[in-house]
Amino acid sequence: MAAHQPTKALASFAADLDPAALPPEVRQKLGWLLLDYLRVCSIGARLPWSDWARKYIGLVGKEGASHVLFSASTLNPQHATFMNVTFGSSFDADDTHVGAMLHPGVAVWSAALATAEHVGQSGPQVLAAVVAGYETIIRIGLSLQPGHFRRGFQSTGTCDVFGTAAAAARLIFRGRDASRRIQEAIGLAGSYPSGVAQFYYSGSSGKRIQAAHAAQSGVAAALLAQAGFSGPVDIIEGSGGFARAYADAWDPAIIESGLGERFHLMDVLVKSHAAAARVAAAIDGMLALRQQHGFTADDIKTIRLGIPRVIAGRLTNVHPVDLQAAQMCLPFSVALAAKIPTAADLVPAVAVADYEAALADRSLFELEERTTIDLDDEVEAASNERSTAARVSVELRDGRKLSIFVPAPKGSASRPFTAQEHEVRFTRELAKRVSERVCADIISVAKDLDRLDPRWLGSVLSRG
Repeated sequence: MAAHQPTKALASFAADLDPAALPPEVRQKLGWLLLDYLRVCSIGARLPWSDWARKYIGLVGKEGASHVLFSASTLNPQHATFMNVTFGSSFDADDTHVGAMLHPGVAVWSAALATAEHVGQSGPQVLAAVVAGYETIIRIGLSLQPGHFRRGFQSTGTCDVFGTAAAAARLIFRGRDASRRIQEAIGLAGSYPSGVAQFYYSGSSGKRIQAAHAAQSGVAAALLAQAGFSGPVDIIEGSGGFARAYADAWDPAIIESGLGERFHLMDVLVKSHAAAARVAAAIDGMLALRQQHGFTADDIKTIRLGIPRVIAGRLTNVHPVDLQAAQMCLPFSVALAAKIPTAADLVPAVAVADYEAALADRSLFELEERTTIDLDDEVEAASNERSTAARVSVELRDGRKLSIFVPAPKGSASRPFTAQEHEVRFTRELAKRVSERVCADIISVAKDLDRLDPRWLGSVLSRG
């Protein structure tokens, strides 16, 4: 273990990454992730808790060069990051890495765009910062899981801070000592993780800003390093460092292995539903059964759900206490999928508004009570760090017994959205704010990220 230096390895990767050498498939994936990031931020910016965040930033924020999305306001990079992450992370529809059990993209994109505006960077440098952020977050998360989760941590709140520090520091520090300065910024970021996950059990709106707090803290770490502060250069692996404090066991080789060759961001899942990624396959299964056989929730006598072991516990408790808990609840989510209208659509989806309305529907709680959950060997075998499988079986009141096995949800690496689906989902939402011409321009930039200018993007979206 002493031979491993993952903090240094991540900093060197961030400093030395040549965006021109990125494989075409990585560039394409990042383009689609950018469109999805803007799509979910657009939806989230209209939700009530985004207004709470605006009130908070009105008290603590300071003006700067970094755009708040869909607004004429510009803030310092730390607080612009907080706002934009709140928009994108606050309703559980942002991109996810299943194995690392976290949401990397909304933090990384927000931090990189805000910091790039602050320091006047664009194009390839933003691209490099984003890649460094994704890989840092995902690799740290993978090295700790599943023990980190079992100890009671939500890894978005603990790991995102390191990735946003790496992304922001890549943009701030250039030259011969860049690697060391990035390492010091990552070290400072280790002072900020929290991510305690009691919200799984007792509810609250705290999870809606966990990613925002982590992301802004990473940007703060980079800015503090620029001002002269430094953090432990072995913050991850040190005897009193992050890994030993936050997990019973961890594997530093996962962080170091294949840096610059194996891009874990390729496994990031883009969500169909405003729900926990590990319940998405079961939602897909219920929607598919309804489409195939034409039944309604009233026709269902019983539901049986086959799950992998990792879901049992936090995600299987019935009768959620609030909206956040409902979005993390497998039996409630599947009951909701049995109930909502299934209009013809490109990709059927359960939205946050569906969950909000459903909390007052007692029939869904009754359907939860007629739901049995079993550990399923085939589902266990099909579940991995890229996606979680599910089996959905229903017995109808007319005697029919129907079942479907979903090896991976829509949007996962093995069942990705097509280019057309990404563009349609993006345009359908963003056209509510800006012209279709602007939407087309942003899609064009997503296909050639060397042209990405954060100031231009913030400006054209400020009209929405």
